[in-house]
Amino acid sequence: MADPQLQLVVQRIRSFPDFPTPGVLFRDISPLLKDPNSFRAAICLLANHLKKTHGGKIDYIAGLDSRGFLFGPSLAQELGLGCVLIRKGGKLPGPTVSTSYTLEYGKADLEIQRDALEPGQKVVIVDDLLATGGTMRAACELLGQLRAEVLECLSVVELTSLKGREKLGAVPFFSLLQYE
Repeated sequence: MADPQLQLVVQRIRSFPDFPTPGVLFRDISPLLKDPNSFRAAICLLANHLKKTHGGKIDYIAGLDSRGFLFGPSLAQELGLGCVLIRKGGKLPGPTVSTSYTLEYGKADLEIQRDALEPGQKVVIVDDLLATGGTMRAACELLGQLRAEVLECLSVVELTSLKGREKLGAVPFFSLLQYE
């Protein structure tokens, strides 16, 4: 790993064994957010990937509730784009569209304001971490209800052993860091 920006990011991801339950190795992004140089490096790396991959074809960045909200606006600002929010159910005012998806121990809802996007607009979805892929897949389905085109999904951290990217089907996925 020769890229100094990527090294800054790697150095700021902290691991906590057995959190929130025994057997889970939690990847904490808090130190990344605390250090402005590392956070800036993460945003620059994500933006550079999107510039190379999509050029000027992106209309909006969509940030996922809640830690995608930390990366979405900064990434959108870096690219000169707007950011739309995909929230947990019941958190947005006005008319919304929603979708339900299953969690390990239940069900959850995501929603977006009905007028957030126009049909055909091209969107990239961002979150801090991809684990099982359920939330990211639900976000793709939600944007599909608005007839927006999801160009790509991305995250800072990916837990590869959970195979979340497989749930995204044909939607391209990119992560800065991959952990087993």
